[in-house]
Amino acid sequence: MDTAELKAVIEALLFAAPGPVRLEQLALAVEAEPDRVKRQLDELEKEYRHMQRGFVLAELADGYQLRTRPEHAEWVRRLHSSRPVRISRAALETLAIVAYRQPVTRADIEYLRGVDSGGVVKSLLDKRLVRIVGKMDAPGRPLLYGTSREFLEFFGLRTLKDLPTLKEFTELTRESESLLLDFEAGIEEEPSPVAPGENGEG
Repeated sequence: MDTAELKAVIEALLFAAPGPVRLEQLALAVEAEPDRVKRQLDELEKEYRHMQRGFVLAELADGYQLRTRPEHAEWVRRLHSSRPVRISRAALETLAIVAYRQPVTRADIEYLRGVDSGGVVKSLLDKRLVRIVGKMDAPGRPLLYGTSREFLEFFGLRTLKDLPTLKEFTELTRESESLLLDFEAGIEEEPSPVAPGENGEG
């Protein structure tokens, strides 16, 4: 297919996808070389940005996704009539430990936090921000935890390498921290073709 048609097909696939789509998946679907598909993705990203559309093409969770702009989050929230769900400081602490030290056991988390963390870990598992990645080769075979693809998607990260340094993380202002604490109630629902911008670029 010619370049114009290829770009249109890629755009349609991104719009219809329930989550981030990997470059290899797109290339396979349109039967084109990954490099050619990547060029069209780059062009779409620039077009949306320069035309100031209500959505952007974001690269995250090892894939690409159309997402509404973060500055339009309030309007999207009104449309869905969703109420923010709070994540506790304990959950944020636990999530940070898992993100930076993974794979980790519950015992590792509790050692670093100094308190029982079973309930917090379960909550993060329920929200699909943390996942079980295996079992440790030790007595009792404790479960090992790591972050999920949904974690990357939610925080707008392409890979774990995009995480802020520990120094940057500890220097988060209270205002920035409060933004991290606000989860949309629909996080566990099937994402729409254009995902809410408040979960967008971090």
